[in-house]
Amino acid sequence: MTQLKVGDQAPDFTAKDEQGNTVTLSDYKGKKLVLFFYPKASTPGCTAEACDLSNNYERFKALGYDILGVSADSQKRQSNFKKKYDFPYPLLADEDKEVINAYGVWGPKKFMGREYDGIHRTTFVIDENGLIEDVILKVKTKAHTDQILA
Repeated sequence: MTQLKVGDQAPDFTAKDEQGNTVTLSDYKGKKLVLFFYPKASTPGCTAEACDLSNNYERFKALGYDILGVSADSQKRQSNFKKKYDFPYPLLADEDKEVINAYGVWGPKKFMGREYDGIHRTTFVIDENGLIEDVILKVKTKAHTDQILA
């Protein structure tokens, strides 16, 4: 699996959000996009990360950024997650892992001694022309905004 890096063209995608709307990368042409991949909706780390981005949403908007979250959760799980915390941005329900695989964030993980395949918590910052401006592999869930806007 190839790791995307700064300067690469961001892979295009088409996926459904938590409400069943079709979302594509080209919807964000001309805007900056924070595309964050998280392992599972409503788990502590993912909630901390998504809430940090949500709490700083106005800062992102003021700097011309949109935000889009992605996990392999179902539309219903994403919808419940978004409603519970009132996130101002869409969450993609990428159950077939099309977007996840396109961005190379699926792979072997270790947790408490056992190995399994899952989503590596990764954030891509994409510029107005669809180029990757930053790749954040070591996400600080509670201070992710500062990492992105550093």
